[in-house]
Formats: sequence, structure tokens, C-alpha cells
Amino acid sequence: MTGAERHTGNGMTDGLERLWTPHRMTYVSGSDRPEGGYDKPGGCPFCLAPGLPAEESLVVARGERVFAVLNLYPYNPGHLLICPYRHVPDYTDLDLAETAELAAFTQTAMRVVRRVSNAHGFNLGMNQGGVAGAGIAEHLHQHVVPRWGGDANFMPVIGRTKVLPQLLTDTRDLFRRAWPS
Repeated sequence: MTGAERHTGNGMTDGLERLWTPHRMTYVSGSDRPEGGYDKPGGCPFCLAPGLPAEESLVVARGERVFAVLNLYPYNPGHLLICPYRHVPDYTDLDLAETAELAAFTQTAMRVVRRVSNAHGFNLGMNQGGVAGAGIAEHLHQHVVPRWGGDANFMPVIGRTKVLPQLLTDTRDLFRRAWPS
């Protein structure tokens, strides 16, 4: 949603258009965090997501030990998270089977995103601990962030705003249909 230029008080305008994204305020303010925080499985969105009804969930695919879910606050369109079902904070806490399935799901996620949206590249990574940037540090999750040439244009660099051209539920449906059975 865009807004009008701001008047500076001296009859002039600042010449800037505003892109309003009020839905992000819940993330910025933390107002959607459960009372006890994310540390315990009962308040952890990654523990809760697999149990939500399909139409409410952003889960794209489910494995035996891990699942793929769209990031509610994506860096780019199609930003997926690969999460173990177990509520563990650290990569070293995964057993061999979880590690293998997490790796396989990451590869499948990359293939699906390439097929659906022709991504040119990816950023893959895990932020281990709050000090490393993990927003939900107590439940390990691997980021799969699609990238395209020129996606770091003036909007995020100067405007500190990301334009997402598709509803998350529409992206979820596209990925679900493209995910191999």
C-alpha cells in the first residue's frame, strides 16, 4: 500500500513515496509472541505448524523427521524453512537420520523453487543462537532463500522494504503441487 508524500512544514514535500506494510509490525514489535516465548514446544510456531489444519498452515511438505514451511516474514518470495519435528536448538542435536532428511529436503526445496519460480540462486543457512540472529533460537531451522539477479534493488537497500508479489497461501499451494510425493 503506498502513501502520499510527507509535507515538511515549510510548504515543501520530502519527495518520497511511502510503502506501508503494517502487517510487519507484529514481527518487529514481537506482539505475536506467546506469553512464555518460543523456548518451549507449546509456544513454538515450528512445533505448532505441523498440527494446524491444511488451509491455515504454511507447511509445504512433510517428511518422517522434518518438514518444509514458508517463512511468515520472508526475505524473498518463496523463502522456505526446513525444520525438524523435534524441538532442538542446535545442529549438533540432530541425529543422523534427521540430518540426512534435512539435507534431502533442502535439495528438494531448491529444485521445487527453481521449477516454480525460476530462482537464479539461493542463500542457505542456519542462525545458531539468538546472538547469531536466530529469531526462534530454540527450534533449529534451515533457511532456503531464493535469489534472482537484481533482487537487491533500491527497495530493500534504500527503502528498507521488501516487495512480495504473491500471497503466502498462493505460494504454498504452488510449492505443494510441485513437491514430489
